Amino acid sequence: MITVSENAKNKAVSLMREDNKPEGSFIRVGVEGGGCSGLSYKLEFDNQLKEGDQVFEDKGIKIVVDKKSFLYLVGTELDYSGGLNGKGFVFNNPNASRTCGCGESFAV
Repeated sequence: MITVSENAKNKAVSLMREDNKPEGSFIRVGVEGGGCSGLSYKLEFDNQLKEGDQVFEDKGIKIVVDKKSFLYLVGTELDYSGGLNGKGFVFNNPNASRTCGCGESFAV
């Protein structure tokens, strides 16, 4: 399962409204090769399911992840930080053995 914090939920709802995302839009998360630690996170809004997608819902927010990425993201919480040291969505991934300083890439 992939979950969202209250902060991430509030920010996602706000961004979807600002961007006039259609009804039924969701957060698509994924993993791709790259970044300074080997794997990078992907995050975007979408409204089209693809074959093999895993669908989760937490706090009223639908989260979709492709089957391959799910293996790296199982148990992850999506959070949002608006602090002075950085602003944006944060992946709290229990599967990551190390992360880079910016938090955008990881290794397992």
